[in-house]
Formats: sequence, structure tokens, C-alpha cells
Amino acid sequence: MFATTLSHPNPTQAALPNDLFSAIQDLKREMNAVILAHYYQDPDIQDIADYIGDSLGLSRQAADTDAAVIVFAGVHFMAETAKILNPDKLVLLPDLEAGCSLADSCPPAAFADFKAAHPDHLVVSYINCTAEIKAMSDIICTSSNAVKIVEQIPTEQPIIFAPDRNLGRYVMEQTGRALLLWQGSCMVHETFSEKRMVQLQVAHPDAEIIAHPECEPAVLRHARYIGSTTALLKYSLESDSSTFIVVTEPGIIHQMQKQAPHKQFIPAPPTNHCACNECPHMRLNTLEKLYLAMKNRSPEITLPESTRLAALRPIQRMLELS
Repeated sequence: MFATTLSHPNPTQAALPNDLFSAIQDLKREMNAVILAHYYQDPDIQDIADYIGDSLGLSRQAADTDAAVIVFAGVHFMAETAKILNPDKLVLLPDLEAGCSLADSCPPAAFADFKAAHPDHLVVSYINCTAEIKAMSDIICTSSNAVKIVEQIPTEQPIIFAPDRNLGRYVMEQTGRALLLWQGSCMVHETFSEKRMVQLQVAHPDAEIIAHPECEPAVLRHARYIGSTTALLKYSLESDSSTFIVVTEPGIIHQMQKQAPHKQFIPAPPTNHCACNECPHMRLNTLEKLYLAMKNRSPEITLPESTRLAALRPIQRMLELS
């Protein structure tokens, strides 16, 4: 269950200013606040943010910020991570319902039983998990550094990798290590359609397929390049190709298009009949909700200190190893 404090009711829609961008900038100065946003956020939020990044970059920014208030435009586990790293700062999340299907796929009680059944295993957990799962972990990783971190663990040490089975499979392929995988997954990345993606490539034969390692193996085998969200952005900018089929949440395409307006970026289709595959949790945050959270200083993310301290150690270990 999310640990939060709701200190003030939200005002009505009529209380919103006409120029939200200007009002947010004013609040940011008044509060000494920093706005951190994930690449999967709405373009308006990306454009107002002080820093845009993937989970690793956002963790580093949260660890290093001097701001008194952190406004986290992302999902719940990301704001929790910021609070873990900044216990004395006010951490705000625009919408408390902005959860994560991957984090939800690893219930703490069930994972505690799984860990207890394998007491000799080191636990490496993907950062896309709750604070409770982080507290049961030895090292946290992100899609940017998972391979690098596992490669630094002695080969004789057995490893539990949680919660994403697809990222775990990818790490196994890249490292040659046997990992005991928790069977969790991301609803966005597991629903890309291999058939529709191949049909899309037939229509765009010069396009490169670039994919996030949370995707299913059947999709990844078609990818020219596999990497974290930041790595996909970097690759698309440096590649000589002019057209890309982007197999991750399409929010990243806003940054790709801004930085390479002469290139074409096509969102890969899911198994349903939609044209793209937006994360419904990420998209719960809006510019209006971000403004209201700053104005009201609520909803605030809070954590029991015992959980925070237990979760802090594996995050610090990750930052040291990466």
C-alpha cells in the first residue's frame, strides 16, 4: 500500500491560472523546488521539467539536488526513490494513482516468501519496484546498468533478479549468468505486437527497430538496438538512419523529435487496435495536477523510517557500482 500524506484538498478547476507554465515557474522559485520528469510523461510536463531522464538519471538527480522540494512527474516508485534518498525534503507526486504494473506484479509478502526459499541468493532488484521490495534487496539496478552490475557480482554467487522477467532474460543473455527470475512484467512493454511491428517494418523498410529490454523476447529479436530509454534516445540521435520504429512507451519520441527534427520516429503498435502504447499510469500526471500539487504541497510521499533505511542501502550500492 502506498505511504502518503494528503494535507490539503485540491481546489476546483476554476482556481487554475490561465498560464500554467508561468504559474509553475513562479511556484518553483517560491518553494525552491525542482521538477524531475520521466521520458514517458506528457510533452507539456517534459517541457516544464528541470531534468528529464530514465530511472538511473532521475535517481542521480534526486540524490544530488539542493532543492528543498522535489516534484516528481513520474510514477509512485520513482517518487518513493526520491524520498528514500532525501528524507528531509518534501517530495510531491502530482497523482497518487500513478502506479506501475511492474511494481504491482511483485507483492512484498509473496516476494518475502520467494526470497526465504532461496536464502543463499543475492537479490538484485530492478528499480521499478516498491520501497518494500527495495528494502528486501541487496542491490538495485536500472535498465541502464543491470548488465554492468550483474557482471560485477562473483560468478559463484547465485542471484535472484526481480521483478521484471524480460529484463532478467536480457541480462542473462548479455552476461551468460543464470538468474532466478521473479515472473513480473510491464503492461506496456509486454503488449507490443511482433506481427504488427513486422508489418510496420515492411511498410518502412529503411527503418531501424530500437527497443527497450523490458519487451518480450519475440519482439527484441527484431531490434537493431536494445537499450534503456536514455540509450535509445542517444542511439537514435547518433545513428545514420533517418527512420526508427520505437519499441517503448512513446513519450520518449517527444525528446527524439525535438533533438532530431529531420528524422522520423514511429511508435511500435501494441496487440490491441491502438496506434501506440502509452502507459496509463504515467499519463495520469498532467500539467494541471502538477501545478495543484505544488500549490497545495500535496500529495506528499512519506515512508516509515525503517523501510526507508533498508531501501536506501541497495540504492546506494547501485550508485556506487554504476
